[in-house]
Amino acid sequence: MTSDKINFETDEIISDTSPSLSKKDERLLKTFLKNPKFETLKLCDDQEVLEAGIDEAGRGCLCGRVYTASVILPKEFPDTIYKHIRDSKKISKDKRKFLSNYIKKHAISYCITYSEPSEIDEINILQATIKSMHKSLDGLSIVPDGILVDGNYFKIYKLKGGMIIPHKLVEGGDNKYMNIAAASILAKVAHDDYINNLLDNNPDLEKYGWRKNMGYGTSDHINAIKLYGISDFHRKSFGICKFK
Repeated sequence: MTSDKINFETDEIISDTSPSLSKKDERLLKTFLKNPKFETLKLCDDQEVLEAGIDEAGRGCLCGRVYTASVILPKEFPDTIYKHIRDSKKISKDKRKFLSNYIKKHAISYCITYSEPSEIDEINILQATIKSMHKSLDGLSIVPDGILVDGNYFKIYKLKGGMIIPHKLVEGGDNKYMNIAAASILAKVAHDDYINNLLDNNPDLEKYGWRKNMGYGTSDHINAIKLYGISDFHRKSFGICKFK
């Protein structure tokens, strides 16, 4: 018998029975099963309670959605692969994808959500990010006892009945706590998949170099905006996009 988990972003059912691995994933699996040479992150802040880690991806982009993820990790894992969970920015694209699937399989619960560019322009990126974080908490199948948030700002999270779930802010939390790092990986993979899907469905967007810069304000992206103007997917309240 298998237990299934739901990806609340797409309503996709993700089974605990994994398909056969590709040769690339087999190589990654062998690498991950070796003892890591780096220090393992702390699993969570308080192991006595059920704690959700939260992080975002795409907040600093000039275009597209901002993604957030909430993750509740188990206290124990069946292997040592979990020790490789860390800040998504410190992991290669292939390893992020592999670990994203691993986290989805073994998490007690997780939810990935986003805010659209129009909402970001309307209420600002900070408020849109916090709103998306709250939506990701709403989507968890289990109510956590506490929340560990990457960053220095967060609004009190209340359940529908008015109960407040306590939270703790941790700057650089994806380098300190595994549950936040896991959230960073899920959010980053979801964001990058979204950008690639945008490009697949809108080939004209390739001129902005998004496959390489993923929507961030790199020199090639900024130069493309100066040359071509902005697209319908740019955030019109952001930097150079305000004037194009």
